[in-house]
Amino acid sequence: MLCNAQSVRWTSHILERMFRRGISRDDVINALTNGEIIEQYPTDYPFPSCLVMGHTKAGKVLHIVCGSNGAELWLITAYIPSPVDWSEDFRQRREA
Repeated sequence: MLCNAQSVRWTSHILERMFRRGISRDDVINALTNGEIIEQYPTDYPFPSCLVMGHTKAGKVLHIVCGSNGAELWLITAYIPSPVDWSEDFRQRREA
């Protein structure tokens, strides 16, 4: 498992977004540890990435985009999904 202190890489982008959105590192790690991949982006550059849906410690749904080179997990962004853009269970995007 790549979700450990030695292999997780926090990008400046995710840290800035987390600060603006009031999301803690503990919430991100909790969501990654107990979450599920709901979308995969195998052709992303520089590494394949995915969208993980999990929950904060307070039980809020959290989405995290992360990529991996096989040895490290690069955290790209995190956000609380909007019910306007996502299905009731926050696993599928709503069509425009």
